[in-house]
Amino acid sequence: MAPPVSCLLVAVLFSASCKATASSDQTCMEKEANKIYNCENLGLREIPDTLPNTTEFLEFSFNFLPAIQNTTFCRLTNLIFLDLTRCQINWIHEDTFQSHHQLDTLVLTGNPLIFMAETSLLGPRALKHLFLIQTGISNLEFIPVHNLENLESLYLGSNYISSMKFPGNFPTQNLKVLDFQNNALHFLSREDLNTLGATNLSLNLDSNDIKGMEPGAFHAKVFQSLRFGGTLDVSVLLKGLQNSTTRSLWLGTYEDTESQDLTPAMLEGLCEMSVESISLRKYRFSDLSATTFRCFTPLRELDLTATHLRELPSGIQGMNSLRKLVLNVNHFEQLCQINAASFPALTDLSIKGNLGVLDLGAGCLEKLANLRRLDLSHNGIKASDCCNLPLKGLHHLQYLNLSYAVSMGLRRQAFQESPKLEVLDLAFTHLTVMASQSPFQNLPLLQVLNLSHCLLDASNQHLLEGLGGLRQLNLQGNIFQDGSLSKTNLLQTVAGLEVLILSSCELLIIDQQAFHSLGNVTHIDLSHNSLMENSIDALGHLKGLYLNLATNSIRIIPPHLLPILSQQSTINLSHNPLDCTCSNVRFITWFRENLHKLEDVEETVCENPPSLRGVKLSEVELSCGITAVGIFFLVVFLFLFTILLIFAVKFLVRWKYQHI
Repeated sequence: MAPPVSCLLVAVLFSASCKATASSDQTCMEKEANKIYNCENLGLREIPDTLPNTTEFLEFSFNFLPAIQNTTFCRLTNLIFLDLTRCQINWIHEDTFQSHHQLDTLVLTGNPLIFMAETSLLGPRALKHLFLIQTGISNLEFIPVHNLENLESLYLGSNYISSMKFPGNFPTQNLKVLDFQNNALHFLSREDLNTLGATNLSLNLDSNDIKGMEPGAFHAKVFQSLRFGGTLDVSVLLKGLQNSTTRSLWLGTYEDTESQDLTPAMLEGLCEMSVESISLRKYRFSDLSATTFRCFTPLRELDLTATHLRELPSGIQGMNSLRKLVLNVNHFEQLCQINAASFPALTDLSIKGNLGVLDLGAGCLEKLANLRRLDLSHNGIKASDCCNLPLKGLHHLQYLNLSYAVSMGLRRQAFQESPKLEVLDLAFTHLTVMASQSPFQNLPLLQVLNLSHCLLDASNQHLLEGLGGLRQLNLQGNIFQDGSLSKTNLLQTVAGLEVLILSSCELLIIDQQAFHSLGNVTHIDLSHNSLMENSIDALGHLKGLYLNLATNSIRIIPPHLLPILSQQSTINLSHNPLDCTCSNVRFITWFRENLHKLEDVEETVCENPPSLRGVKLSEVELSCGITAVGIFFLVVFLFLFTILLIFAVKFLVRWKYQHI
């Protein structure tokens, strides 16, 4: 009887009363104390008094401010960034921002503006970025010109503007970005362009259905980039761009646009302008031949994504300046069909998302001796013996992406042709390692290795041998034998790791010495496993970690593990079945005191007891002291104990005298 009674007594003495603090009224979210606040979508009609006067960045979108004036934000004189997206603003009155001398960015996107006073933007000493997207503007004269001398970015997309001719007194000389996409610009004249005083401007005219352009409209103009996406007649554009200069020219079209097929004659206009990079995405080529590329010879970058190519013509000449070639989402059957020898100076080649299985062939890229980056991802590749034959001659390759292939077999030194690799991505590819030794042995410079979801046996201790320079390793989705990361594991050969991802590896337990060799690691992701709290012990020697333990089986974190968590920089414990009873009170107290280093606090909730299930841990308050009932039983217990003690003393004294 004694043990059950004593247990019952202890339980009663320390019975807990649990409660969740009720959530407060909707208030702005503080992102950085006294500086950055988010008040989005709170139904506010004025600036809350709770916002400090020192606020510098304010996101106030999706509220209700039909009119703003000089008293609306007058208290927030330190504002640098102000986002008023979709606040139903109709009127912006005189001197609205007169006291905001530091205002740098003003976002008015999605407001049905009826009136902007001439002096509405006076005040900021260096307003640089102005967003007037989808505000109903039909004429550039609507925009007040006062105090825009320092303007660098002007976004006017999705309006009804039919002419890009700025008023004579509009200060365009410092503009770097001018966005007119999705307006009603159908004809561009030289007079329109002459009002632009800026050079090296990035001009976006996408989705304007431009039907005509005055020949030479862009004559002698210099741009950083030009975008004419969705324009039907490319030849009209190129005539207007004669004698102009731009680093980047985007002429792509869209799925829902009926564009003309490109012929060599239509592209002749490229010979009359200076351009370094061209995108012709989603166009079709008619009569594709070496002649089509005649005016492409000065290019450094060429993007032919989704241009329905099955092969590139042989005999292309003069492309010695081309450094980057993008051939994504086409219909190549074999890598040799790109005729790589026509582009001998390439340093960056991307052929991903091919619409059919791509055969890597042998030596198809051998002439690309200067190639540094190669992306062959999402191509359904099947290669039983990869990868020395396809990579033949690529001795200077530094980046290789073969992710989302179907299957690959890797033998010893599978990447011997490319010993200078620094980044290797094999994610979501069924890899078969056909040798007892590591297939990566000859890659001493490799820094990033992605082996996620490769169906590898992650218990193979020799898998990563030879990768002494590895800094980032992703093993997500690979399985460890018996769900255990033992003391002797594949990580022992990569002591320089800084980032380690072991999420979704069906881990049940981590040996206390499993990470002993990792002295430089700063980021460990152990999420989506079945780890319990005892695995935290393996991190005892590590400090300053980003530690992700989300979606595991952690219930109660005992006090002796809290110092290990305290020495880390960021911790994620969300989606664990956390116990919110007095058995876990030390951890809950620690949690509330360390919110600054916790991630996904909103998703870190109680699982037990049922009365608190789903309640945020940050809102739980436990009262684990002695209750009134406990005090009563304690008094009774002490009274009975005292009586028993008196009788025991009397008995001992009597017994002693009887035996003298």
